[in-house]
Amino acid sequence: MISAPADLAYGDSFRFRMVSGGSIRQMSGSPPISDRAVQTTHAVRRPIVVVGGGVIGAACAGALSQVGAPVLLIDKGAFGHGCSYGNCGLVSPSHLLPLSRPGTVWNGLASLFKRNAPLQFRFQTRSQFWAWLWRFARNCNHASMLQAGHARQVLLDQSRVLYEEMFRSGFLEDCDWVPGGTLVVFRSHSAMEEFAETEALLRREFGLEATPLSGEELSQREPALRSGLAGAWEYRCDGHLRPDKLMCAWKKRLLELGVRIREHCELFCLEFSDDEVTSIVTTAGRMEVDQLILCTGAWSQLLRKQLKIRLPVEPGKGYSITLRRPPVTPVSPLIFEEHHVALTPFQEGIRIGSTMEFAGYDKSMRAPRLTLLKEGANAYLRNPVDELSIEEKWYGFRPMSADDVPLIGRVPGLQNVWMAAGHGMLGVSMAPSTAQLLVELLTGTHPHVDPFPYRLERFN
Repeated sequence: MISAPADLAYGDSFRFRMVSGGSIRQMSGSPPISDRAVQTTHAVRRPIVVVGGGVIGAACAGALSQVGAPVLLIDKGAFGHGCSYGNCGLVSPSHLLPLSRPGTVWNGLASLFKRNAPLQFRFQTRSQFWAWLWRFARNCNHASMLQAGHARQVLLDQSRVLYEEMFRSGFLEDCDWVPGGTLVVFRSHSAMEEFAETEALLRREFGLEATPLSGEELSQREPALRSGLAGAWEYRCDGHLRPDKLMCAWKKRLLELGVRIREHCELFCLEFSDDEVTSIVTTAGRMEVDQLILCTGAWSQLLRKQLKIRLPVEPGKGYSITLRRPPVTPVSPLIFEEHHVALTPFQEGIRIGSTMEFAGYDKSMRAPRLTLLKEGANAYLRNPVDELSIEEKWYGFRPMSADDVPLIGRVPGLQNVWMAAGHGMLGVSMAPSTAQLLVELLTGTHPHVDPFPYRLERFN
């Protein structure tokens, strides 16, 4: 059972309570918070600029505005139309294990010689990818997997609590929010028995419990699925929403809070004075900043030379297909584990998504990846995907860090630059708690979670 942390206080709206005196308890090994950062909300000279209009940037802008800071959010495209737009909309504390786990690297390298694997590494000449892969491989072991899992679990659990509060209070509205759980579905009994080992690990190491359903129980619960399936594991802690509606709700709320949003405003370069960024140069001109918050997702690594740090964050390309709602629609989100495909029901349709393709910033819509989604779903659905019912085909770049743990905190060597990036496939699931933590660090407030696992210094 997920419970709200004692340090959080919520009234009728989503807000952040300041600790008396603006002091912060230093966690073991945590980087010190500067005196200047603590004073930010008391005498802001210039706006706090948030770069990135995805779900992480939106949540950070909302959190900053709640503590009285003037905020300007810029995005190189349209607000909410990047990776936050076409994902499956799962808010899933059950997805706490990272991609960096034993066996992942070998599966990825084997995909170099396969036409269409769910996890695919496509050959690249970029040295940044191979440096990332080397770091990623070092984390693909049992101990690192558990360590990453615990770091991810904290953000997932707290974000689940925060989402419930935001939707209950009306802070965010009309997002198709359903707190009904997720089913991990299996065709074969052997695969379901194999997953039982993962379920036992999640229960033992993380206290995460799932309920098994037999094939007959699954058929009764989900008439949209074909008969003869082995069964499923149910994770009742999960919820789901429609991500494009979530981003519309965020935009509406941010504007109401006084956040200025500049779309189609691309960041070109940073201008420095000693250990601070004083201004940024964009397609809309030069902008002075008081604090700079980089929520730049899969593009974060492009800033590494200007920031003079290592940023092992690679774009992991995912695809989705949105269809009109069929006559018989699944009740719950479904994870087809054997085919690595997810299906989420919405009020006005369904979305099938997943796959992970490391191909740099390749902007092509590759038909074989979409075929993989359709074939994976058809292996379980009673009625196959109808091509005529497809409303939208989409891809996006997930920001995959080398240990699949987000980077949250101050950029090393700079007093007024902060980053919240590298959330992988869980940006929607982790956004509220990420924003909470970032604002706590920036303002010098007691953090509701230990910031140490997310520090940028772990790669520098």
